[in-house]
Amino acid sequence: MKKLIIINGPNLNLLGKREPNIYGSLTFTEFLDKIKSKYPNASIEHYQSNIEGELIDKIQEVGFSYDGIILNAAAYTHTSIGIGDAVKAIETPVVEVHISNTFGREEFRHQSFVSPNAKGIILGFGLQSYELAIQSFL
Repeated sequence: MKKLIIINGPNLNLLGKREPNIYGSLTFTEFLDKIKSKYPNASIEHYQSNIEGELIDKIQEVGFSYDGIILNAAAYTHTSIGIGDAVKAIETPVVEVHISNTFGREEFRHQSFVSPNAKGIILGFGLQSYELAIQSFL
């Protein structure tokens, strides 16, 4: 059984409420329940924080013992050298995920400090981006 974790960054705790035209109306908990039942042969955990250092701590904590990390660092993707360095420092492969197509948004969202050290990048498919990342590990 593959041991995977989804790590979500700032404001993703507001999914289902925040800008439903971009992020949809499903909460992440509702989505996670569906995904866990769809992939019973994978252990899928979830962690979310609005705090950069807590995200780095979690990446370091799981980065040597899990089979995969699905990381949506949200706005920190474009600003956090520390999160990029944490991804570079660990052994567990990381797939960078974004719900929206960041290249169709503001110019500052076109830069990622995660991408250079990620196994792959999936963006623009809504919450299905997470499912595609799970499939990449299975």
